[in-house]
Amino acid sequence: MGFALSGCATIIHGTHQDVAFSSSPTGAAVWVDGVKMGETPVVAKLRRKDTHAVKLVLNGYQPYETTITRSVSGWVFGNIVFGGLIGLGVDAISGSIYKLSPEKVAGTLADARTVALAKEDAIYIDVEMKPQPGWELIGQLQRSR
Repeated sequence: MGFALSGCATIIHGTHQDVAFSSSPTGAAVWVDGVKMGETPVVAKLRRKDTHAVKLVLNGYQPYETTITRSVSGWVFGNIVFGGLIGLGVDAISGSIYKLSPEKVAGTLADARTVALAKEDAIYIDVEMKPQPGWELIGQLQRSR
């Protein structure tokens, strides 16, 4: 009897949807609705019923923020044909009538210093106590007399 009262979308794709997260550079913490889901690359199972706030965070980089929204899935029409109002009601209550978009979030994280350097009429000096291998010396400060 429980199967007879189930909605079409609930049976086909359930109340949750897998969403893939990636970032450049990799290793960013993925926060969805204030809950840490792991580090990129990662796949998280999110409720179809909700809109989700996403934040990718990595030290030394500006956070990347976006929103995953819901929209009505095409399976709602299957409910009208095969499940009638009961199937439509079950799917509406469970959230199965929705699909989340985008299904893949790919964030490019900007270097935290890039934002400061973009301002006009200013000089910024960034001091690194431990240069990284592969860095190229492009200038050197000298003491004035």
